[in-house]
Amino acid sequence: MTATTTTTTRTGPPPVGVPAAPPLPEDVHALLRRLRMPHTRAAAPEVLATARSQRWEPVEVLRALFTAEVAGRDRSALATRRARAAFPTGKTFHAWKPEASSIPAPTQQALRTLEWLHRKENLVVCGPSGTGKTFLLEALGQLAVEQGLHVAWFTLEDLGGLIRRHRADDTVSKAIAKILRAESVVVDDIGLLPVAADAAEGLYRLVDAAYEKRSVAISSNLHPAGFDELMPKTLATATVDRLLHHAHVCQTTGESVRLSQAIAGQGVTPLT
Repeated sequence: MTATTTTTTRTGPPPVGVPAAPPLPEDVHALLRRLRMPHTRAAAPEVLATARSQRWEPVEVLRALFTAEVAGRDRSALATRRARAAFPTGKTFHAWKPEASSIPAPTQQALRTLEWLHRKENLVVCGPSGTGKTFLLEALGQLAVEQGLHVAWFTLEDLGGLIRRHRADDTVSKAIAKILRAESVVVDDIGLLPVAADAAEGLYRLVDAAYEKRSVAISSNLHPAGFDELMPKTLATATVDRLLHHAHVCQTTGESVRLSQAIAGQGVTPLT
């Protein structure tokens, strides 16, 4: 008779009154380390102790150990993708309130499917400050990361700094190509500050290199049609032409959520 098992990897000491599982033999421990199976190594003592007491079939032991390894690797890979994305705050859709956004609910749902990202289409979210633009892009980025995709997050200042660093040794194209290893690149808060020449060049180079190959998502206080207010007209026209050709444009409206919360006293913990 084959047993069905559910493996839980426990951290810390066992509960009071429950004996600790015996450690793995040193040679087995060394083999697992050499095979780079840290999650199997961590789960094995408890799994083997449980298998012995419940008389599992050998295949169930393998299934439990390999399940622990796969789950552990998935967690590690997710953590790595999140770290590389460099999200600004860590906000996800768990804290998102669809009814508070001026973006129509059907549009929100369509964006959350990420079909536009898989089709290598762009996303532009524009509108006044405090209307949820960055929140939405970060939540979508987190969702993409959870689905195994890679995301790169930038501000215009970041792009300007990248151009300056790599211009000296003529490696700008290589730097942009490295960014585009990610399936989605986000450029946040365009239009808040004057755009320096390096930043304008960085945005154009990114959008041009990503055209029909990767998805670019931006947030801006201005509609892209007004980018010629931020950068030279020729460069703005070329950038916007490529950006909007395969793009979904969402315009947010309303008062700043941050300001509304501050006025209502929800921005801080009351002093006592």
